[in-house]
Amino acid sequence: MCPPVHFGVEYEINPWMHRAKPVDRDLVQRQWEAVRSTYERLGHRVEIVDPVDGLPDLVFCANAGLVLDGRVLLSRFRHHERRGEEEVFAAWFAERGFDVVRAARWNEGEGDLLLAGDLVLAGWGFRTDPSAHGEIGDFTGREVLPLELVDPRWYHLDTALAVLDDLGTIAYYPPAFSPASRQVLAERFGDALIASAADALAFGLNACSDGRNVVLAAGAVDLAGQLEARGFEPVVLDTSELQKAGGSAKCATLEVRP
Repeated sequence: MCPPVHFGVEYEINPWMHRAKPVDRDLVQRQWEAVRSTYERLGHRVEIVDPVDGLPDLVFCANAGLVLDGRVLLSRFRHHERRGEEEVFAAWFAERGFDVVRAARWNEGEGDLLLAGDLVLAGWGFRTDPSAHGEIGDFTGREVLPLELVDPRWYHLDTALAVLDDLGTIAYYPPAFSPASRQVLAERFGDALIASAADALAFGLNACSDGRNVVLAAGAVDLAGQLEARGFEPVVLDTSELQKAGGSAKCATLEVRP
């Protein structure tokens, strides 16, 4: 995670970002701290990336890359506004002994690449290029399942779908995906939780789960109820300031698998 010291809406690269709606710096710090402290309370270790002036979206660490078995496939950002983050993350991982693999194709890390058991769910359509899927398969040694996103409000996979456990249980919002991808999801994940439009618009699917506890945005009331009914423990937090730039708890969190 990266503290939101320099976080703000300084440009507009997704439909949620409006420079006319400034971020409350004190409030976003409190909200971010609540996410971080929740992870620690739940028994997880949080590593910190130092904030960098001029990189307001560095707080969204999920987009740093995909980390697996002591290696990281570093992101290659689609928008030039975020490309300065690549070297920050490359240095952070290299200093900690990770093998850093530079992506040749556009991919935006766990924003679009989510591990569901032995499967890599790979979103494409707005940020990650489908031509990157072969590279992702080579890096992970796992099957890559392409999923086409069609609504720019859900520009990254992690805004439209959440992986809930290592068995491959997921929650998702069907209208965010193309008809073909909806069919694939229905066939491969017949027991998935289906989020409502209200859940998705509240960033409820931009959630982090450890297999039992699911940290998600406060507005996703229906999804929280579904999670509880399925035996998960929803941990509801206010992330309204992060949402001004198009993210919530998951966007702010990169899962590091040593």
